[in-house]
Amino acid sequence: KVTVRLNLDGGAGRSGVYGKQAKTVKFTIGRNQVSIVDAKTHKMKITQDGKVVKTLPVTTGKPGYDTWNGQMVISERLRVTRMNGDTVGYGGEYDIKDVPDAMRLTDTGTFAHGNYWGGDAFGNYNASHGCIGLRDARGGYDRSLPGAWFFDHSIVGDVVVVKRSHDRTVDPANGL
Repeated sequence: KVTVRLNLDGGAGRSGVYGKQAKTVKFTIGRNQVSIVDAKTHKMKITQDGKVVKTLPVTTGKPGYDTWNGQMVISERLRVTRMNGDTVGYGGEYDIKDVPDAMRLTDTGTFAHGNYWGGDAFGNYNASHGCIGLRDARGGYDRSLPGAWFFDHSIVGDVVVVKRSHDRTVDPANGL
């Protein structure tokens, strides 16, 4: 629970501009969720309020398309979206019109998303173009699969940390 007391009455904002109010604002912050992705073990450990709630098999970026290391924040959630390699400089390498359970992590196109085309990559090897892929069903209709589970248990503002990738650390300005 957070309480902010603003005593702006008479406070100088800039030359000739003064505050005219004093008020108190109260709000509650949601649960704390941090998901740690290990690109070498192909696992994502999801913690809520410091306790592990789930570990999921993932695939991250294959060589030459490695996933950023570092801390990212979920900034957008899309139940189904189109992902096209042309939009991130990968030419015609892929155009998937129905990617399920997608959550944006960077402004440059890194997502954690459901994946129904990855075969046995999840938990075994890295096969993506830089995203964090989780097994899912086409259309995202099976809510018991890892991609759907992660989507259903994540909100905008949740932190995702990638470790042990071969890429450099994400620029803090590349996302929230």
